[in-house]
Amino acid sequence: MPDNARRPAVDTSRLMSRFSVPWCVRSLVAGAVGTGAMTLAYAVDHRLRPAVAGPLDYDDSLVPGQIVAHILRLPDVTDREDEQIGRVLRWTYGSAFGVAHGVLRQRMAEPRATAVFGIMIITATLTLFPLLGGTSPPWRWPAGVMATCVGTHAIYAAAVGVVDNEFHPLENS
Repeated sequence: MPDNARRPAVDTSRLMSRFSVPWCVRSLVAGAVGTGAMTLAYAVDHRLRPAVAGPLDYDDSLVPGQIVAHILRLPDVTDREDEQIGRVLRWTYGSAFGVAHGVLRQRMAEPRATAVFGIMIITATLTLFPLLGGTSPPWRWPAGVMATCVGTHAIYAAAVGVVDNEFHPLENS
């Protein structure tokens, strides 16, 4: 290469090798980022809709904590404890579900992996709340609850997909 030839400012091969982590760790981190994005979406939604008192959907309510308390047979759980259990649950399963995206990502390219992941996540939400949480079936949910549910889960899935794909070695080598 001649001395006056243009060279890249950054050696991208070294940069990307810094991010070469096992796929499951990458996907766990992506799940945590997705959970953060979902949590932020709820905070923004609460600010945009101040007239709505209380939770915007079932994920934003005490129901997740009540489900865990019921499954673990925890006696006399207060609303505050239900809220705390629900928060721990959201960050735990939100991060862990990132691994499901990683499994899909190993088998298919983007955006298909994230589309399938998003469908999987919303299907789980729409079935598990009625089955485990005693909520009404989704076709009876108020339109605002359904819109929030679908919107926040779409944000979660998109954030997981973007982060997981950004550091996917096959896409960025």
